[in-house]
Amino acid sequence: MDNETFVKNRIQELVRLIKVARVYRQDNVPSLIQEGLYLGSFAAASNKNVLKSCNVTHILTVASSLTPAHPHDFVYKVVPVVDKEDTNLEIYFDECIDFIDQAKKQGGTVLVHCFVGKSRSVTIVVAYLMKRHGMTLTQALQHVKSIRPVASPNAGFIRQLQDLEKSLQGMPSLLFLNSHANLMSMISCGVFCS
Repeated sequence: MDNETFVKNRIQELVRLIKVARVYRQDNVPSLIQEGLYLGSFAAASNKNVLKSCNVTHILTVASSLTPAHPHDFVYKVVPVVDKEDTNLEIYFDECIDFIDQAKKQGGTVLVHCFVGKSRSVTIVVAYLMKRHGMTLTQALQHVKSIRPVASPNAGFIRQLQDLEKSLQGMPSLLFLNSHANLMSMISCGVFCS
């Protein structure tokens, strides 16, 4: 490896570490989605004192590169997926929903998280709200975004949620727009009201 490549790689690693530090400082408290269900980032999942004060008992990690921070203090389930549009997260919907259901049946509280708490974990929480509470995709996304504004599943995950909605309700509540950014903007502004 030449010197220029080495320097470039080091700079990329430093930028990544700065982003990690920023998330850790700014987003270390989970967002309450509904009784017994929180959503957050890896920083929230690492904040043992806050998790205990929120009565969290179970942690669902939806990320391939994150290991349980407190394996002796919480019940964990890890779904090893990356945040890419071609990742099939839909194949994990049922087992994730079952994990949440089982924890709640035992009187527990669940934190669902990924790295930023923006795409993978949001997708799982939205799928849960759709499947267990009869919400449309639009309603579930609006609900989550109203509590956690950073929520923004990637375009591939939106398509998978649309497929879930079609299987549950027979038709989608929203059509996939050409621009994923426009779609998320319209949802957060309340354009799609059911």
